[in-house]
Amino acid sequence: MEMNRAYEEEQARLKETMEEISQQIEGIGDRYYGDNFVEQLLDAKREEDRNRLGLLLAEPYFGRLDFMEEQTDKTLPLYIGKRGMEDSKTGEPYIIDWRAPVASLFYTFTGGEEPVVYEAPEGPVGGEVLLKRNLSVRKQALERVVDSYVRGGDNLSLTDEFLLYRLGEKKDNRLRDIVSTIQAEQDRIIRAPRLTALIIQGAAGSGKTTVALHRLAYLLYQYQDQVRPERMVIFAPNTMFLDYISGVLPELGVGDVRQTTFADWVIDLLDRPKLLEKDMAEGKQWFSVGNARNEQFELSPGRCKGSLVFKDKLDQFIARYEADYLPGQDFEAWSGKVLPAADIAAWFRVEYRHYPLAPRRERLTARMNRWLEMELNQIGDPKIRKERSKTSKQRMRAYVKRLGELDALQLYRQLFDTLAADLGDGVNIPVAVVEQTRRDLKKSIVRQEDLAPLAWLHLAFHGTPAQKLDHVVLDEAQDVPPLQIEVLKVCMNEASFTILGDLAQGIHAYRGIQRWEEFTALFSPDRRSYHELRQSYRSTMEIIEFANTILPFTDTLLPPAQPVFRSGEPVRIRELTEGEDRISYIRNFIAVNEQDGMATIAVIARTEEDSAALCQALLNQGVEASLISEGQRGYSGGISVVPVYLTKGLEFDAVLLLDVDAERYTAAPQDAKLLYVGSTRALHRLELVYQGEASPLTEGGSQLVKASLRENT
Repeated sequence: MEMNRAYEEEQARLKETMEEISQQIEGIGDRYYGDNFVEQLLDAKREEDRNRLGLLLAEPYFGRLDFMEEQTDKTLPLYIGKRGMEDSKTGEPYIIDWRAPVASLFYTFTGGEEPVVYEAPEGPVGGEVLLKRNLSVRKQALERVVDSYVRGGDNLSLTDEFLLYRLGEKKDNRLRDIVSTIQAEQDRIIRAPRLTALIIQGAAGSGKTTVALHRLAYLLYQYQDQVRPERMVIFAPNTMFLDYISGVLPELGVGDVRQTTFADWVIDLLDRPKLLEKDMAEGKQWFSVGNARNEQFELSPGRCKGSLVFKDKLDQFIARYEADYLPGQDFEAWSGKVLPAADIAAWFRVEYRHYPLAPRRERLTARMNRWLEMELNQIGDPKIRKERSKTSKQRMRAYVKRLGELDALQLYRQLFDTLAADLGDGVNIPVAVVEQTRRDLKKSIVRQEDLAPLAWLHLAFHGTPAQKLDHVVLDEAQDVPPLQIEVLKVCMNEASFTILGDLAQGIHAYRGIQRWEEFTALFSPDRRSYHELRQSYRSTMEIIEFANTILPFTDTLLPPAQPVFRSGEPVRIRELTEGEDRISYIRNFIAVNEQDGMATIAVIARTEEDSAALCQALLNQGVEASLISEGQRGYSGGISVVPVYLTKGLEFDAVLLLDVDAERYTAAPQDAKLLYVGSTRALHRLELVYQGEASPLTEGGSQLVKASLRENT
């Protein structure tokens, strides 16, 4: 009866809201297409309001909080949405933007009758929460009303009911916002101070990527006079992942934030479009069967060239190069006309000392050309002036050529030639790394691990971009070297980072980090903050508990993920006998899950070669499957065939993991991380199949499945 009354109350409020939004849209007026600059600015503001109200019309709000401020007896029903709106008649808030200070109570209040406090710009504001209500409005229709708290009521933790309702929805080919279900631990991260490096260890499915995107939206709202979206960057692991997350910020009303990969960012910085053209599929060998075992990751090229030890080598090289850059001889423009080396050095090392080397070179060249021009102007005879002009210009070109062009790639080659010459003389870079890199560079091969050093050299010699960055998001940061963060720090006025990842998913350990301390050491204690998100919202309890049995093999010492109480089917681990037809089995898995309403289905193979052959076989059988491959720029949903190392960051309703045998998935940490990644992609159903001997990584999961089956029977 109470819920019926609540539903009727919210229906009436929704109708009133639709009318208010429609009236405000009608009152905006027509577009302006003239040339008046002021009118153009006003029109842009009106268009922004029109778009905001149009989005509100489809889904105006998702929550209600009845709040009574202390020392008052008036209860304010606060409706909270993705965007705010004022009442057209009174100017009072009609819908509260989720990023507003008072809206934080909707996320942090978990029950009880004690007074609550939120931080407003004018200081702390206290009061009492009388009602917390979750609302689901889709396409102007009220779908669900859940009271998660009623003062004086039973309050049986119905917040979980609404969360489970959201989590149980089928997924499409895009990541969605979580603004209606942000949890208290996530809200603390989202609203953390701007000038802080947040380092977030998040279990698979903990929502860390979505939290980082919501944090961007919050920073733009809270610090709108200090940050701009065009001065923010999201770095993702690959372009397909960028496509997958592309809809979240626009849905939150945020535009103009650059979303890119570090490789593309460096390519733009160096203005070398074909920089990685001869990369020959960097890192692919690490994902082949039998290659991710007992590797000396500390000595791998990626670990070495992304380390702070290598940064020291770069800085030493830069200092020596700058010290030796200027020729020590006088410049003789023509016979008898000399510009002393001391004057050149004074211009270069004193007057222009505050500039990076490349701008100093340009200024020195311009200064010397001006000197030449003045000396030539003092020659009265046109014929002599012409001859000496020709001579001096030739000598000037030769002088400038001796200075060098300061190209990062050429300097990088020179660095490794220097390291090769110094090997055995206190150089603590492994010989194999130096020699392999020299061979690569002679063939113009630049690998992912070379990008941060190249960027460091370029910035040191050319200076940082004129437009500094306000905030950087680094996703899948366990695969990022420390030097990459140092590169980005020098491109900012003040360090403001959201760094997130999961060490258990560190499948690029040959160029990433082993422990988060490698990053915390890069920031002063008062400007960094470490957080752990252990709650996993993506998968069912059964899937998370199975994945937790793999976690100890990853050698990360991470605690197990904590599943939300969303029970589903047991994980299936099945042996395929020699007589069974593999393709028929896969087709049946796909058909059953499609029939059960699973919108996104992944068939995960061990390698890229396996995936390509499997996808072609399914296509030949009439299955509309899509192959996800290296370098792919989009994810279309539906049925996907994908190598396990490319699944990271994605999620699917149902997952079939193939070839989980003792040969392809050993007990080594890297194999464990790959299987952990593959297993945690599933939202609702997970099945693993093998032939011959099962992987030792599944032993704990098999026992868990058997115990679960015994309990159910």
